[in-house]
Amino acid sequence: MAKRKLKSGVKKGIFGFVVFVIFIIVILYFLFEWGLKPVTNKNTPVEFTIAPGETYLTIAKDLKEKKLINSEIVYKIYIKMNKPTNFRAGTFSLNQNMGVKKLVEALSNDSELTTESITITFPEGKHMRGIAKIIESKTNNKEEEVFAVLKEQDYLKELINEYWFLDESILDTKLYYSLEGYLFPDTYEFKNKNVTVKEIFKKMLDQTGKKLESYKEEIEKSDYTLHEMLTLASIVELEAAGSDDRAGVAGVFYNRLEAGWSLGSDVTTYYGAKVEMSERDLYQSEIDEVNDYNTRSVKMAGKLPIGPICNPGMNAIKASIEPTEHKNYFFVADKNGKTYFSKTNSEHEKMVAKLKNEGLWYEY
Repeated sequence: MAKRKLKSGVKKGIFGFVVFVIFIIVILYFLFEWGLKPVTNKNTPVEFTIAPGETYLTIAKDLKEKKLINSEIVYKIYIKMNKPTNFRAGTFSLNQNMGVKKLVEALSNDSELTTESITITFPEGKHMRGIAKIIESKTNNKEEEVFAVLKEQDYLKELINEYWFLDESILDTKLYYSLEGYLFPDTYEFKNKNVTVKEIFKKMLDQTGKKLESYKEEIEKSDYTLHEMLTLASIVELEAAGSDDRAGVAGVFYNRLEAGWSLGSDVTTYYGAKVEMSERDLYQSEIDEVNDYNTRSVKMAGKLPIGPICNPGMNAIKASIEPTEHKNYFFVADKNGKTYFSKTNSEHEKMVAKLKNEGLWYEY
């Protein structure tokens, strides 16, 4: 059978389509080549900071805004095609005359990294003096600068306006440290050692807000203020460090408060005396001292300390918001973390003696 010849109009249509496709390919090629080229031939240095957690792809917009690349799309295509490695956070010395290839090489080259990002871990249960020491050891700030920031009333008022969980309780001049209890213990990353104290506090307060958000309704309905609950949480954090039942321990303290008893917490006495528990035993004068933190004092019967004594973790905070309801006024934990509750002091003393006799007593 003879093959049918294509009509001249169809031939022209196919030819025109092929020419169009080639034209588009050529245009795309030149656009891609343009996208890879330097933004300018002038020597224009740019300090470019990459935050922790970012990737080659997520920084595309910032690179464009800093005029380090011509096209976000071309840059992203280049990254996907070449799959560069050795990406890290920090501040880099770049230039607008680099072009994409040299720029990517610079981002993966340690020699262009002027300041590397830092990671700071704040453990649960650290009080403000401990936090200040950590900040000094990890950044270019001094302990004294941390304490100075905590005394800035205008700064504290700004924070109260910014964070729903802060109120005028933190402005009380009787507090040793204004933000004690509100700085969430966690691991944080910062751009470099030049990070300011306020930048560190902001990240920690932001995290506190995220952690407390789901409990906001419970907090608002409680008979206790959040400041009071965080104060109790800070005591639970230290008193029940080895306990498997922090909610039960919180219940004991709430029972004591509501019965008008003293909390009788040694950790509050140490905090009030500004003495570390690992440092030494307290003097009798320190135990008897009347101050706004020492719950061993008879004048603190039925009262919480004026504020938190450390920065508690989420388990202790949750325990103070959602304590276990019971009728116990005493607790003790053995060396395995198991917690025993008692209604009376005599029951409590018998339990302590039993644990010692069975070799389960926790030795500090």
